Amino acid sequence: MRRVSRIAVAGTATASLALALSACGGTSSDASSSSAGGKDLGLAIAYDVGGKGDQSFNDAAYEGLKKAESEFGYKTADQEPKDGESDDDKAARLINLAKMGYNPVVGIGYSYAPAVEQAAKKYPKTTFGIVDDASKTGKNIADLVFQENEVSYLAGVTAAMKTKSNTVGFVGGVDNALINKFEAGFTKGVKDTKKNVQVKVQYLDEDPAKGFASPDLGKAAAEKQIEDGADVVYHAAGLSGQGVIEAAAGAKKYAIGVDSDQYNQKALAAYKKYIITSATKGVAESIYKLAKSVEDGKPETGVVTGNLKSGEVALADSNPEFKNDAKLQAALKKAEAGIVDGTIQVPVK
Repeated sequence: MRRVSRIAVAGTATASLALALSACGGTSSDASSSSAGGKDLGLAIAYDVGGKGDQSFNDAAYEGLKKAESEFGYKTADQEPKDGESDDDKAARLINLAKMGYNPVVGIGYSYAPAVEQAAKKYPKTTFGIVDDASKTGKNIADLVFQENEVSYLAGVTAAMKTKSNTVGFVGGVDNALINKFEAGFTKGVKDTKKNVQVKVQYLDEDPAKGFASPDLGKAAAEKQIEDGADVVYHAAGLSGQGVIEAAAGAKKYAIGVDSDQYNQKALAAYKKYIITSATKGVAESIYKLAKSVEDGKPETGVVTGNLKSGEVALADSNPEFKNDAKLQAALKKAEAGIVDGTIQVPVK
């Protein structure tokens, strides 16, 4: 089984053009010597709720930006979301980046779908990407999506084999189709491994700005599940997942992280012993590959899917307890083979 270890680098400023327009949110960019439309302007990303430093989804995107910046030696930009912003705010951010000459421009998260569609129409010669959404298509749009249900199935196998109470938990940021994929795969993996294991499910809020960016809500949800008997809790809740991990570690129970290898996140170092694994997805690599395709003059467009077979979703093996558990590793290898060859069908809801 291919394993992925991602160390998100948070808090480091990118050396790129200052983009401080009020409609466009915060930025960590500064390079006034570059001119609009200049060939030295490269990849730009706009973060989802939670922003850089979430130790998860957004930080994985930042890794991709840093890799492109390092390899191609060009200017990059990364911008933060604003509280309570509208689709028009998001569109203004992407349009402004394209206007200044950045290419490609990537919206991190499904909430950017309307904005990407609008910006792509306005700047047809710029390649736009969106992570976790395939609802918008166009000649200059790349939809970067993943089969999260597949890796969540493996997380479910792990939870079922690690639980001693026969009760595990799932905490999702928002109850929507994307996060339902995580829940569905996880539950299927648990039940296929041990039918008598109970799966407790909690979604945090209908508002993504709260559901994905409120560690206190994540902590409270996990504490309740642990109080009800769960001894392994899997989250798909972005920044809110930090609270889930804190709660699990506080009770000396296992947590399963998401998107990035959360065992290796500096901000979560105090809890790493209890982060048994993380269900990672190749957000960093997908963004880097999109940037490379533009740099090579052959922009990637259409729906681009990462799955177990391609290696773009996987369980991280940084925790020695996980990596050295021979029985668990054998079960995961068998499960992965079944998913890849179609023997195991993993639901999405």
